[in-house]
Amino acid sequence: MIDVTRDGNIALVTINNPPMNVLNSALLKELGGVLDEIETDDSLGVIITGEGRAFVAGADIKEMKDMAPAEAVEFAGRGQSVFNKIESLPKPVIAAVNGFALGGGTELAISCDIRIASEAAKFGQPEVNLGVIPGFGGTQRLARLIGAGKAKELIYTGDIISASDALSIGLVQGMVDGYKKDENGERLKNDRGRPIQDNEPVVAAALAMMKKIATKGPVAITHAKRSIDRGLDLTLADGLELEANEFGSLFASKDQKEGMDAFVNKRKAEFRGE
Repeated sequence: MIDVTRDGNIALVTINNPPMNVLNSALLKELGGVLDEIETDDSLGVIITGEGRAFVAGADIKEMKDMAPAEAVEFAGRGQSVFNKIESLPKPVIAAVNGFALGGGTELAISCDIRIASEAAKFGQPEVNLGVIPGFGGTQRLARLIGAGKAKELIYTGDIISASDALSIGLVQGMVDGYKKDENGERLKNDRGRPIQDNEPVVAAALAMMKKIATKGPVAITHAKRSIDRGLDLTLADGLELEANEFGSLFASKDQKEGMDAFVNKRKAEFRGE
């Protein structure tokens, strides 16, 4: 259900649970194990995407529908634990959102550091249509990301929004082509008259961004991520103190010495993550 490939020192994690990549207990357990391995390997960054038409189309409703309250709390905790691993991974994580990212799919995407969307992507928290609320972090991370008012609108209405709308509200940081096209730039269609989805551009865009990030000081990236994420829950004064401490601690690293020496001597820095 989880495919892991490598492009140099970048790990590409693909959710492959056809037909719509829904999240069930087995997939969450597997994803958690993959993240544990990536945390300690030599990867400089992680990209998460989906196979086929969906990024992740939600959690497995068939698994959830007969749960008792205590079982539902445990299931929510399982999903939150895995998404917390993504958020706290000491490496940058980009979501390459190729298609439907609904419910748990949006929650997975917003646990990543950066989101790039295919124009074929759709986002939403439609849990209220099932008589429940987001349980894998949606009520918390979405409000922090796009503001409480917009998060409440999406969660209360259960509306599904396009990639372009997601871009306009800051839910994603970029949007790329998502459909195969002919030589005239027209979308190709299948035998049912539907546009043929193309996942390659969004993965390529995510890889290009991650390769750029990978040229920077990896220790600095780790400290930047920690400073931003921890600072969101602090007052400005405490956040600034945290930033100063993170900044200062980097002066004990070999990467800082290399980076500044390279700048002064007008050469390219060769960071080693030390």
